[in-house]
Amino acid sequence: MSDRRIFRWATTSARILAATVASAVAVIAVVTAVSLPWPTLTREPVSVSATPAPAATVIVCDGGLLAVGRDPADAAQISSVAAQTITSGAADPAETPTETRLDAPALAGGEGPAVFTGLPHGRSRTDVAASGSATVAAPDISGFAASACRPPLLESWLVGGSGATGASDIVVLSNPGTVAATVQLTTYTSSGAQTPPGGELTLPAGTQEFVPLGGIALGEVAPVIRVSAVGAPVRASLQTSITRTLIPGGVDQVGAASAPEKAQTIAGVTVTSAPGAEGASNATTVLRMLSPAAPATATVTVTAVGATQPAVAPQKVPLAPGQPAEIELGGVPAGTYDVAVAADQPVVSAVWQTTGFDAGSDFAWYTASPFVSVPSLFATPAGPPPLLTLVNAAEDPAVVAVTSQDRSFRLEVTVPARASTTVRLAPGGVYELAPDAKGIRAGLSLTGDGALAGFPVWPADAAAPAIAVYP
Repeated sequence: MSDRRIFRWATTSARILAATVASAVAVIAVVTAVSLPWPTLTREPVSVSATPAPAATVIVCDGGLLAVGRDPADAAQISSVAAQTITSGAADPAETPTETRLDAPALAGGEGPAVFTGLPHGRSRTDVAASGSATVAAPDISGFAASACRPPLLESWLVGGSGATGASDIVVLSNPGTVAATVQLTTYTSSGAQTPPGGELTLPAGTQEFVPLGGIALGEVAPVIRVSAVGAPVRASLQTSITRTLIPGGVDQVGAASAPEKAQTIAGVTVTSAPGAEGASNATTVLRMLSPAAPATATVTVTAVGATQPAVAPQKVPLAPGQPAEIELGGVPAGTYDVAVAADQPVVSAVWQTTGFDAGSDFAWYTASPFVSVPSLFATPAGPPPLLTLVNAAEDPAVVAVTSQDRSFRLEVTVPARASTTVRLAPGGVYELAPDAKGIRAGLSLTGDGALAGFPVWPADAAAPAIAVYP
């Protein structure tokens, strides 16, 4: 082999070795670069925190008391039989809410319900409250009814009433908005959930319409109605009355619940008479419950206001999905009670209570009270002196301030942990309820001679939270 060939081989070998080393170095560099953090430059996007302007506060009242079939020529006609006396106000006494009326084209002899609107004050919403009451004494309907004026909702649950013989119950639907609402009524009965004929309707803007409960739940003794609205929120309520062998036995206006919950408390149920004989056919206190979607077991506890131990042994009640159930809450003496329902699935519930079964008797449906965590306004209607029941579900005592709208009355009440207490208020007033902690529920009860009514205190609408805007 010549020296030239040896030199070429050596040169080629050196080049191969150099390329191999270079490749290895490159691989090591790449691996090292991937495994080690690289310097980065992070820029936070420019953002501006903005709080949306609050909307107007709108609440709708139920209107006066109604009767069905008073016109012999039109058995389905709905007539106004007693006007509603209304108490209203705003959180600031200087701010007076605007009152308007809805049209009620199907109502004979009366006017539509009142609507109260509170315009925002600057960047703050205006808290508005109102309630109404009415008394009637006629051969076909008698009794006292009181209810709170509430904001419209896209979904409402009506727990109460009956489609059985003797009942003349009416679903009342109000649309205070500026566009029409499409409303669907779903009935929950012993046959389960269904949308009956006549359960779908269009509710024009600014109007109130009526649906007789017997037309959508005929013969059902314990129905529950879900009201779903599309296009605009709707205020739903239920007027319920009964006649026993030609003797009217009371009337009530039942407000709606907004959604099923696993834990509910019905505050301030007033029992006006001592328990009857054991096994009596007429129950004076009845709890109605519904688990809309799934099988459930509910534990029902009845506790006297101010007590820490149940008044009677708690009851466990199995609930079939979509089928309402009722149990009698007997064995408790006259007094004021809280009824707690704890279930393993979301439920809705309400308590029916009557003063008796003779002429001059009255009854009321007490619905569940939501939590009140912010200062909230409520109105006491004209009628018997109202009793405010405060229930503390927390593990620590809570202080609740109750202040009249004109600031002439203020009372701070300490509510013990896992207990309740009451405050006597004046009728026809506007008050603010301000708890110092979460876990407070509240309800109003009105009891008098031949008069019984009650409704929960709802929290004020929460202000719109701040949002981040990225320009």
